[in-house]
Amino acid sequence: MAKFVLAGKADCPYYAKAELLADALQRCLPDFRVHKIPILPDEWKEWLNATCQINGWKHEHSPLVWRELVEQGGKGMLLGGFSDFIEHCQDYYGVTSDMPTVMMLRAAAENLETKMDLIKEEQHQANLIQPLHIWISSALNPICQVLMPNLLSAEVFPNVSAISLHLLDLDGNEEELQWLKMEIEDLALNMLHRVTIHTDLKHAFWEADVILLLDNVGSDGVNESEEEKKKKIKKITGGYREYGKLIDKRAKRTVKVIVSGDSFVNMRCFLLVESAPSLDSHQFVAVATQLENEARAVLAKEMKVRPSDVTDVIVWGNISGTFYIDLQRAKVFNYDGPIKGPAFFSQPVLKIFYNRKWLETEFQHLVCSRCMEVTSKTGRAAVTSATNGILTVLKAWNGTCDPDMILSVGVLCSGHYNLPDGIVFSVPVTFTDSKWSVLSDVTVGQELKNRLHLSTHELLQM
Repeated sequence: MAKFVLAGKADCPYYAKAELLADALQRCLPDFRVHKIPILPDEWKEWLNATCQINGWKHEHSPLVWRELVEQGGKGMLLGGFSDFIEHCQDYYGVTSDMPTVMMLRAAAENLETKMDLIKEEQHQANLIQPLHIWISSALNPICQVLMPNLLSAEVFPNVSAISLHLLDLDGNEEELQWLKMEIEDLALNMLHRVTIHTDLKHAFWEADVILLLDNVGSDGVNESEEEKKKKIKKITGGYREYGKLIDKRAKRTVKVIVSGDSFVNMRCFLLVESAPSLDSHQFVAVATQLENEARAVLAKEMKVRPSDVTDVIVWGNISGTFYIDLQRAKVFNYDGPIKGPAFFSQPVLKIFYNRKWLETEFQHLVCSRCMEVTSKTGRAAVTSATNGILTVLKAWNGTCDPDMILSVGVLCSGHYNLPDGIVFSVPVTFTDSKWSVLSDVTVGQELKNRLHLSTHELLQM
């Protein structure tokens, strides 16, 4: 089979003449096939240079003709330009073209008009699809890969038909991002509309509906000198202020921004809020859900129930620093104690768990060390639990969770619990109608006040 590819400027009369000759041959010869590629005039030079570079060809004018070696399984063989194609057709098929110049020009004009109509139609069809735009920074973080199968789902984003995913990684290379893009496309997820990759901030956060910041910037200064810590904070501050300004300028006015990670989480979230003054601070949260779930797992083990049987645990303070696990609202289901009930029956943890000394000492320590233990034993971060924390916050924010469910997130909560202005603090919230509100009916006794003061002092020192 003879398969030819004919490419040229859409307004080129020689491309039009070669095209009509190829059409005539295709009608007459059953084994002759032609694939036509009309290119807009202002895009022709760039397209030609890129095609020639990939194939190792040299060619300067429109049209460009090559033969695909279908039977041999080889790459394309350059035939040449208009004259070369005419000569080939005359030598091999005994056919030529005597189209007059006026007809060539008319065909070229029709080609250009048809090409413009096709582009308009494609744009119209594209505009009919209004995808949700999700931007993920530090996309080469393993959390991103674990996120994908569950993130692009109706359970997380109800009433969304298509999602455009934008993978940003300033420290990664483009080849790695291309492989990640291919992996995500290979999932063949129904909601996935498009995947784009970015290694710079040129288009960062454009039209963003949701932004997930997975940046791993190292420890919060543990085992570091003051000088090293200052340098790190300076670098983070510069980077996140730039992020905030871009989000303020480019993201949609309804954007939801989630900051995750295991270091400087509160500070990073605050820098974004501070640098995006035109957006409501309620559009930014830092994830503390991973700590919440770790506390539930530790407590469940001690009470001999499943982690999912423990609910409404509160995390106060600095998510990646000094925090406090508060059980004043915590409930437990399916507890094997003196009082039992059906599956929906729950009891307050503090009323049935009498080892208060363990709760105030060993329990807090076990939660603090749990994540580090996973990392030390496996040699990698606790990716799965971090991913689950992000998904839990997104589901609550998008209204697919029980509105009475209490979650702990880092937010700018000036005026609540006598906390000072200018810090992002992990507090208990509920989500209703895609908005979070700080839980007001909690008791802040002297012990809790002291704990909050420690976390506040630590955050203000950064």
